[in-house]
Amino acid sequence: MSQPVVEEEPDPVAEEAEVHWRYEGEEGPEYWADLSPEFAACGQGVEQSPIDLSRSIPAGTVPLERRLATPALTVEQRARVMDLIDNGHTIQVTNDVPMALDLGDEHFELVQFHFHAPSEHTFEGRHAPLEVHFVHKSAAGQLAVLGVMIEEGEHMPLLDVVLDALPEHPGDSRHLEDLDLDMTQLRPLPDEYFVYEGSLTTPPCSEDVLWIVMGEMREISPEQMAELTSHLHDNYRPVQPLGDRQLSLVSR
Repeated sequence: MSQPVVEEEPDPVAEEAEVHWRYEGEEGPEYWADLSPEFAACGQGVEQSPIDLSRSIPAGTVPLERRLATPALTVEQRARVMDLIDNGHTIQVTNDVPMALDLGDEHFELVQFHFHAPSEHTFEGRHAPLEVHFVHKSAAGQLAVLGVMIEEGEHMPLLDVVLDALPEHPGDSRHLEDLDLDMTQLRPLPDEYFVYEGSLTTPPCSEDVLWIVMGEMREISPEQMAELTSHLHDNYRPVQPLGDRQLSLVSR
């Protein structure tokens, strides 16, 4: 059943207050650090994201286990209301009810999720066609981002709700009500996931972000992939050096 859709006007004041950046040209990723002093971490940071992910690492490495107490990951997820916005960089979705993520003893509430095409993280040097980032925040302000890679395959009914309400133009937003969605299709509890300390993948590239990237891809139909990626236009940041960081591979 189609859901009621309400058009909302963009906020031009908020748009003008932001430093303009893009994914290409002289405002693209290699120049982000030069666009504003607030973006300095994009060029000077040593724990930047995304990175390349490899299974040829020791499973359940010690440093992050010690910080997180246990590597157990649990997810709470249900949606009744959604707001979608095309912010000029991605399609961003927020929900009305808290969707939580618990990693060890730390509790995080979902703030929003959004899409990148192709993926920002890579598996063994290869991009997936699409990646979803679920951005969470703890009561103390710590950010944790859950990354889910997506490839073409079986149709995902849940995604139709998003596709049916995609904003037509950058700056447009849509409001959906009376939903009863189980988000596990898009945000499942994984059997295997990577964990590492990183950053936001967009300016200001702030560090001290905890990343959890699922080890298995989800599937959507070729038609769903084509419709969604037509709104994204290569909105990915190239992979960054791992450096001295520890990458953990955790199995449940």
